[in-house]
Amino acid sequence: MKRFLLAGAACLALGGAAPDEAQAQTLRIAMAAEPTSADPQQYAAAPNSTLHNHIFESLVEVDARLKAGPGLAIGWSRRDDLTWVFDLRQGVKFHNGQDFTAADVVFSMCRILNNESELAVSYSSTVRRFTRVEAEGPHRVVIGTREPEPLLPADLASLRIIPASLVPARPIAFSVADNCAGAGQPWPTLAQFNDGSAAIGTGPFRMRTFGRSGVTELTRFDGYWGEKPHWREVRLQPVTAAGPRLAGLLAGDHDVVEAPATGDLPRLRANAAMRLAIAPTTRLIFLQFDQREPAPFVNGGTPPNPLRDARVRQALSLAIDRNAIASRVMDGLAVPAAQFLPEGMFGTIPGLPVLPYDPTRARALLAEAGYANGFALTLHATNNRYVNDARVIQAIGQYLTRIGVRAEVDAMPSNVFFGRRARREFSVPMGGWAASAEETLLFFRTWMTTTDRDRGLGGSNYGNWSNAAFDAAAVTAVTTMEDAERGRLLREASRIALEEVPILPIHFESAVWAFRRGLTYAGRMDQQTLAQEVHPE
Repeated sequence: MKRFLLAGAACLALGGAAPDEAQAQTLRIAMAAEPTSADPQQYAAAPNSTLHNHIFESLVEVDARLKAGPGLAIGWSRRDDLTWVFDLRQGVKFHNGQDFTAADVVFSMCRILNNESELAVSYSSTVRRFTRVEAEGPHRVVIGTREPEPLLPADLASLRIIPASLVPARPIAFSVADNCAGAGQPWPTLAQFNDGSAAIGTGPFRMRTFGRSGVTELTRFDGYWGEKPHWREVRLQPVTAAGPRLAGLLAGDHDVVEAPATGDLPRLRANAAMRLAIAPTTRLIFLQFDQREPAPFVNGGTPPNPLRDARVRQALSLAIDRNAIASRVMDGLAVPAAQFLPEGMFGTIPGLPVLPYDPTRARALLAEAGYANGFALTLHATNNRYVNDARVIQAIGQYLTRIGVRAEVDAMPSNVFFGRRARREFSVPMGGWAASAEETLLFFRTWMTTTDRDRGLGGSNYGNWSNAAFDAAAVTAVTTMEDAERGRLLREASRIALEEVPILPIHFESAVWAFRRGLTYAGRMDQQTLAQEVHPE
């Protein structure tokens, strides 16, 4: 399989003084967005993953460069194309002192099927593709799938394990058909995770308190099976505006801050007491177009919906100068997009140039589609989740206005945006997505295939796009175990999607962290900030 290799994270040493001894065992991280909950099976947003990956673990772990490797499973193999065997790590303890066994894996998968608070089928879309999850003794789990699953190990990295002891003891048999109904009630609730009573994992930190809009406090788990983190305590504090995050770092209130404003990087580079880490990522920033009729934020919700016409979608793509956004709005910390993942990743098309900027052709396509006088729409986005997200969506709105599309912009905090998008309230949301494995299959399966809940397809296809030719290639690739054929199918799907533009790629972010001198952090391609990977110099 061809691999996509990004350059290593750049860590810029900038000098300065070490912290005083009172701070030495506490790490204070200022997050750019707040987690929605402490429930590791509720919603797959990056701020949630940052919190959850301190506390919980999965059978398979993904490192800072998206390489899948052993986690709670020390190894895995296939008995056939539909049957995987995972050998579990022995000697692992949960935070409550109980042993981790195969029964906890079965319980965790069943609870995912029964999590009433789950948003956007973040995890159940994967589990519903299983036919069996069975314990073969205390240290082996067998997972059966309805269809071949070439990327199952990478998928399992997002399914975190919780202890079966969270509920009264009872026999549990995995079954998608009845959501493990034979297990009966109750299941752990969102409230129990948030109050800490259910927030029990096997990870390097315990949760002391969860603050939805305040500080979340973690303490080191000294019974952790792996390398013990340096920090005795960790404070995760959402500070959603870049200015106050930086001010807190400079004042000594934070040790590490996520996503400093790109315009502040020259100032930070010149400060001898600060360091920077810059990591290229696979996070694609994109627009997603609503195919419903009518669309609620297009022409005031009055039909017809122009976004249903591929010529209109193509025009909107041609209206955007991606090179200018990357260089001016993102201050050089982005790569303009030519397709849905960076070239070199498995399934991408070699040699594609950056998607073109051609406003003249854009206006001609609008006229050809019957919209010579344009139309009105609202662009929705976060203002605290992605690098310069509010500035990017404003720039896009200005580009669209230049071709006669009357674009309004509504940017909001991520904790508001993601819930509303999951309820499909928007017509043109700006999203961001980072690959958890080096393959376009993941993006297509989640964001672009026709929604099929039972098969775990199209869980984030909020625009309701459906194209038979695209599905014929992408859905077939989902179950194709042979690499060469799967790659061919994914390239075919890419060509169709680039022509039809149900999703408009803009750029790939680079992730940035600023931190005080005396610390090292290499950064991660998934943009998470993990205290266990922050070390004293």
